[in-house]
Amino acid sequence: MEWTGARYADTPTVEVRTWLDAPPDRVWEIVSDVTLMPDLSDELQSVQWLDGAVRPAVGARFVGRSRHESLGEWETTSFVVECERPRVLAWAVSDPASPSAVWRFSLEPKDGGTELAEWMQMGPGRSGLSFAIDAMPDKEEKIVFVRLREFERSMTATLGHIKKLAEA
Repeated sequence: MEWTGARYADTPTVEVRTWLDAPPDRVWEIVSDVTLMPDLSDELQSVQWLDGAVRPAVGARFVGRSRHESLGEWETTSFVVECERPRVLAWAVSDPASPSAVWRFSLEPKDGGTELAEWMQMGPGRSGLSFAIDAMPDKEEKIVFVRLREFERSMTATLGHIKKLAEA
């Protein structure tokens, strides 16, 4: 990831892609099981569906609990904003109208397997990162860049785990 000088208000994004030797339906079974994601992530600790939901659908909600050595522990409610089996799953964190983040998995059939992309956008709503920026406004671009790089590393690892599961 290259330095962009992005500020939080720019709603910066990061995307990671990989090819899996598995059909989109198989990959979808993994990425759409959000309760599996804590096993694939160092930061995300647990996920629980709300309101009796058991699988993603537009409007369904889930609570995620996360931990980061610099940011502490926190809990957020996410809202499924896109769900088209087996092509896209996206959720907005905290407030769908002004999310603190948006996350998306996109699946495309390619070369007899699946091209899987994980994408995320910071903001525009406030997040835990906002407090660090408030405390050190002169370092905002560096704070944003470092967090985007962390997300990129974590997303790369997550896609590696999904690839192993899908190809097993």
